[in-house]
Amino acid sequence: MARWDPGAQERLTEAALDLYLERGYDNVTVADIAERAGLTRRSYFRYFADKREVLFPSAERLPEIVREAVLAADPAAAPLAAVLDALHQVGAQVAEHVDHANAARRRAVIDTSAELQERERSKSAAVAAAIDEALRQRGTGPGTAALVAQVGSVVLGLAFRRWVKSDAAGFSAGLYAVVDDLRASLDDAGTTAHLDPAGTPPPEGLQRRGCAPFSPPRE
Repeated sequence: MARWDPGAQERLTEAALDLYLERGYDNVTVADIAERAGLTRRSYFRYFADKREVLFPSAERLPEIVREAVLAADPAAAPLAAVLDALHQVGAQVAEHVDHANAARRRAVIDTSAELQERERSKSAAVAAAIDEALRQRGTGPGTAALVAQVGSVVLGLAFRRWVKSDAAGFSAGLYAVVDDLRASLDDAGTTAHLDPAGTPPPEGLQRRGCAPFSPPRE
């Protein structure tokens, strides 16, 4: 067998998902996954650090990608508008390169394991930290940067969940829906604070369906 077997990473991913769903995450070993894929344990560890990481492809790269997208957003945009624009672009790009069926299967496995859910929370925290750093570099104050970063991380996670559960709608539709839910929650709470006090127009994609950057309607 060649040292670098073409398609090995994809085969390992498919084997892991099949086994996790058949037996349960806790009852599967790296050796089981490698055997199902027709590879060795050594081959497995060339691609994944442990049996969790097969469920979190590109997780280590995502925070940096998000950070760069926030930094590249319109310099005149308010913090939340800049983050939404960045998440819209990054999320749509990621969704284009992720098999929807496998994403749904990953979600099903993660939802059954406390260990995997903790790994997902770590991933979300890393994204929030990246957003926070980028906003501070853009000149946003520490308090606002920390708050918007947490909101952005949650929005991204919920948008992906909606995309995974949807049969046809793309990532953008999930993002719009989450934005709508947050705006509705603020409206229901009777808030008068504007999270986009500068009145910056929403990112182009978020202008649809009335998805302005979380500004409650003025009286």
